[in-house]
Amino acid sequence: MKAYKGIGMEGPIAKWYAKITRNDMEEFKALARRMSDGLAPGANVLEVAPGPGYFAIELAKLGNYAVTGLDISQTFVEIARKNARAAGVQVDFQRGDAASMPFADRSFHLVVCRAAFKNFTDPVGALQEMGRVLARREGGHHRSAEGHAQRRDRCARRSDACR
Repeated sequence: MKAYKGIGMEGPIAKWYAKITRNDMEEFKALARRMSDGLAPGANVLEVAPGPGYFAIELAKLGNYAVTGLDISQTFVEIARKNARAAGVQVDFQRGDAASMPFADRSFHLVVCRAAFKNFTDPVGALQEMGRVLARREGGHHRSAEGHAQRRDRCARRSDACR
């Protein structure tokens, strides 16, 4: 386990991040469209570290999915909830640790995490938790998108590491 030494995403830092990433809405929309491809109506979806919630909200707009977001930052949870209300969609944003998720085994059909592993204090534990909550037997997917903002949509990929 490594200690995260960067700036914590709370308060003004989280608000600043939410403001600048709002400029990437077309990326969030494109990623949501791609991730929803083949996703059954009513599927349970988890976004780990959703920040201001833009991707989860865009995904919720596309279909009848039960979308949940789990973030360590209370400020991000509050911002994401406000954004979901403003968008008129239901997304269950919760505060929690990616390495110790408050969900039952095999709860989600799709688990998405983008541009966040570098910030986790326990990235291996987070990946193990994503595998634990993934409904593998029902065709569950774990998808991760890491990297530079302009490349996020292109590098989103299906990962069999959690199976």
